[in-house]
Amino acid sequence: MSKLAPAGAAVMLTGGAGYIGAQTARALEMAGWRPVIFDNLSFGRREMVRWGEFVQGDVRDVDAVREALKRYEVVAVLHLAGLKSVGLSVARPDLYYDHNVAGTGSLLSAMRDCCVNRLVLSSSAAVYGVSAGGAADGPFDEDAPKSPSSPYGHTKLATEWMISAHCQAFGASAIALRFFNAAGADADGLTGDIRRDNTHLIPRLIDAALGQGEPITLFGDDYDTPDGSCIRDYIHIGDLARAHVAALSAPAIPGAFEALNVGTGVGHSVFDVIDVAERVLGRRPDFTIGPRRPGDPPRLVADASRIRGALGWAPKESTLDMIVETEFNWRRSEMFRRLALPPR
Repeated sequence: MSKLAPAGAAVMLTGGAGYIGAQTARALEMAGWRPVIFDNLSFGRREMVRWGEFVQGDVRDVDAVREALKRYEVVAVLHLAGLKSVGLSVARPDLYYDHNVAGTGSLLSAMRDCCVNRLVLSSSAAVYGVSAGGAADGPFDEDAPKSPSSPYGHTKLATEWMISAHCQAFGASAIALRFFNAAGADADGLTGDIRRDNTHLIPRLIDAALGQGEPITLFGDDYDTPDGSCIRDYIHIGDLARAHVAALSAPAIPGAFEALNVGTGVGHSVFDVIDVAERVLGRRPDFTIGPRRPGDPPRLVADASRIRGALGWAPKESTLDMIVETEFNWRRSEMFRRLALPPR
């Protein structure tokens, strides 16, 4: 068992110019690591790379990954690159298997060639699927049944399996962070989600309240929950970034793979979020009620006790008020207006 020490050691962040990657790069540098951002800029922006070195490249390009690992003497990889839209994964599963699964295979090959044996994967609660949000009211743990309800979830689960097999075969060590609803923005206003056509609930509510988007449609109000709307576990990106740093800093056990939930253990309904948005924004977002969206479980709340025990991590910024307030400040900032990606 060994523990990596920062002291300026280089860590590659694939997809590091994106929403979660930019915040994680900042957290890494503050913790004493040297971030190396590896991103093809298909969804990220070069301007979001403010901490560490930048290399433009695609994880599916084994030679490019290998060259960057060698050039910067990388000791570990945080793998955040990949496609993330559940809806698009249904329409184009081929793209998702290519980027998320084949891309991870290329990354692992390059890491093996360069003797880099430490990996932290940004995974997702999408690996659980509808089965995890069944009749039980309580949070669920990492041993809950895996039944992904989208190609995106399938690619995340397949990626975990691939990495686990890689660790067993080659003596590497990896942790997969299954995060729940990532939300919010950097409290200092330096980073945030730059997608103008964001499909997530909180940015869409804010855009609707600011008059920058269409009134949103809520998918169902007849679930078996206290107010009829879906319940989700929202995690602030600052807490998510700290979870990546904690996973990187944990003792490495050769051949070991572990998956950990990253959440608060507290669920908020869609109408809870709307009430908080109204309080923070000073106006109530316009919305309509539509039919349920296929595959949406009524409740997705994490049991995060395992990550607390394994890494000593606990959320610090993930109150719903802080999430909505930081996202609100970000989406009305000059930096967001300058960097926001056009609708796709």
